[in-house]
Order: sequence, then structure tokens, then C-alpha cells
Amino acid sequence: MKIYYIGILKNEQKPAHELCVEKDLSSYSRFTRDNYGEFMTLFSKTVAERTRPGQRQDIEEKSPPLSAAYTFHAYARTEGIAGIIISDHDYPALVAHQLLSKVVDEFLSSNPRSSFTSPSNPTPTISFPPLKEYIVKYQDPAQADSIMKIQKELDETKIVLHKTIESVLERGEKIDTLVQKSDGLSAQSKMFYTQVSLWLVHIPNPFI
Repeated sequence: MKIYYIGILKNEQKPAHELCVEKDLSSYSRFTRDNYGEFMTLFSKTVAERTRPGQRQDIEEKSPPLSAAYTFHAYARTEGIAGIIISDHDYPALVAHQLLSKVVDEFLSSNPRSSFTSPSNPTPTISFPPLKEYIVKYQDPAQADSIMKIQKELDETKIVLHKTIESVLERGEKIDTLVQKSDGLSAQSKMFYTQVSLWLVHIPNPFI
């Protein structure tokens, strides 16, 4: 079980913006680590933009370049932010959502809405040190027991499940188009995406 990404994103307008984020990319080669990090940011923004205030959803994804089976756990708030966790498929969804509740609540208690909605700085970066601790501590889902004891029980039926990122995109929108239009991806990452896509065409289901 693995958590790769925990982030708080401003999602009132497109494109969504990362206010604070922590990533654990230690399981990737140092040659591809930056590429995977950029794609996690792109897809997290995409999911945040399509998560309504008050909504919880999980999106399972196996398409390139994130071809090793990931789940995007999303929780949006009426304050104009969304919490996103990217984990592997084995990480328990309820635990991920309990952690999202904790992270979002703590972020908002220390960062009022005015701190990230100023017209003079529409894309701020906000320091939120607990994320660095949580992405280490909660690699073990058992550590979330204390969260679950002090918070209200989360109803699993309220989490909307999607099987792919494309299922939350607008009609006719494709991941390929999303990647090519993205300003947040380097030319190297776009080339990486193309190479992985071609590789998977010739080697279907390499991770099964």
C-alpha cells in the first residue's frame, strides 16, 4: 500500500491550482521521477476541477503514463478548495477519505479563504508543514485509526467511483488532448507520455 501524493488545490476556476502539495516519488527511477510528478499534478488538477463542493469521489486509473494502477481520492469543499490523495489501488478508500477530511479541516483552520483568494495573487503557494509528516505517517493505514475515532463515520456509499480519468472529463475530451494542451508539462514529460503510450500498444496489460 502506498500514498504518492497529498495536495490541497484551489478549484473554483479553471485551471485548478496547487496551494500546497507533498509527493513521495521514491519508488520511481530518478530518470522518470520528475515526469511522474508532473503527471500527478496534471491529473490532480483535472480531478479537482471536476469535483463539486461537498462531493467525494474516487477515480481509478491505469492509462499511461500512470499505468501501474492508481486511485485518485478527491474531496471538495464550499470554501473553493479540494483535497486530493493519489494512492495505489490497495490503499483503503475510507482511510484515504478520513485523511482528506483531516488535512482539509486543518488547512482551513490555519489558512482562511482570504489567504488564497486575493485578486493580486490568484496562484499563491501556501506553506503547510503537516503534509510532509502525513505523507510519511499514513503510508501505514493503521495510523489512521485515531482519525476515525474522533471523526464522524464516513459513509462509503457517498463516495462516487469512476473507473478512469476520462470518465470525469467533458464529452469528447480525451487524456491525449489534455496532455498536449497542458502548460504544466515539460516537453520531456509529453515525450515520455507518448513513449509509454506506444509501449503499451505493443505490450498490452504489462502490469497484470
